[in-house]
Amino acid sequence: MIWPFRPKFRKQIARIEITGAIASATRKRVLEALKTVEEKKFPALLLRIDSPGGTVGDSQEIYSALKQLGKKTKIVASFGNISASGGVYIGMGAEHIMSNPGTITGSIGVILRGNNIERLLEKVGVSFKVIKSGPYKDILSFDRELTETEQDILQELINVSYQQFVQTVAQARSLEVETVKTFADGRIFTGEQALELGLVDRLGTEEEARRWTAELVGLDPEKTPCYTLEERKPLLGRILPGSRQAKSGIRTGIDWWEFEMSTSGLPLWLYRP
Repeated sequence: MIWPFRPKFRKQIARIEITGAIASATRKRVLEALKTVEEKKFPALLLRIDSPGGTVGDSQEIYSALKQLGKKTKIVASFGNISASGGVYIGMGAEHIMSNPGTITGSIGVILRGNNIERLLEKVGVSFKVIKSGPYKDILSFDRELTETEQDILQELINVSYQQFVQTVAQARSLEVETVKTFADGRIFTGEQALELGLVDRLGTEEEARRWTAELVGLDPEKTPCYTLEERKPLLGRILPGSRQAKSGIRTGIDWWEFEMSTSGLPLWLYRP
């Protein structure tokens, strides 16, 4: 039996929103949504990005999935308040990019931070005995300074990750690698500046990005709706949306703290003011 009220997905634009720091939960949600876009045969996808970036591997997996989907589906990225570092990397998976003039973007680069509380441990009389299989097994340990050799090892790791980022931007935006390196030094810039650098194609709002997406696939920009694919809310959140909103600020703070703790010592494509 054919369900008579099935949505006509081929006459709609799929929409996926990426907000906050990019980590494993974001990757899982977005990859599932991208699979749905492919299965439902949406002609186009509007990817709204409002993120400072995040983990390297998760950003790369989302980017790769977007490139694969782009072989069948037209993808337009819309940069929101901030689309920096890993947010930019993900945006490179879209064939077309629109940014607000004042969007904070850029921050192309890699950062790795560790914590050293050696002096604090000395004051409270705490020390650690470490038995390891190799001299670098406890690299970035929080109870001692890095050695010069360890700094060189980590710098090489960062350099390789940075080169991957630069090459992806250069390929996606049809720019020379050396040209990308002139502005891929960690600096941030506005959407307007990004347009001048060739990092985005147009300036405009998300609504203008929606209209552009519709035009690209031959749909009426005045009538074509967006079908937002979002994570299913918990039952309580659906019944009592007010309670969910009241906790959103606290939840955001907790989520960010958890992200900071879980990524300590990892290379990140993340804008950290």
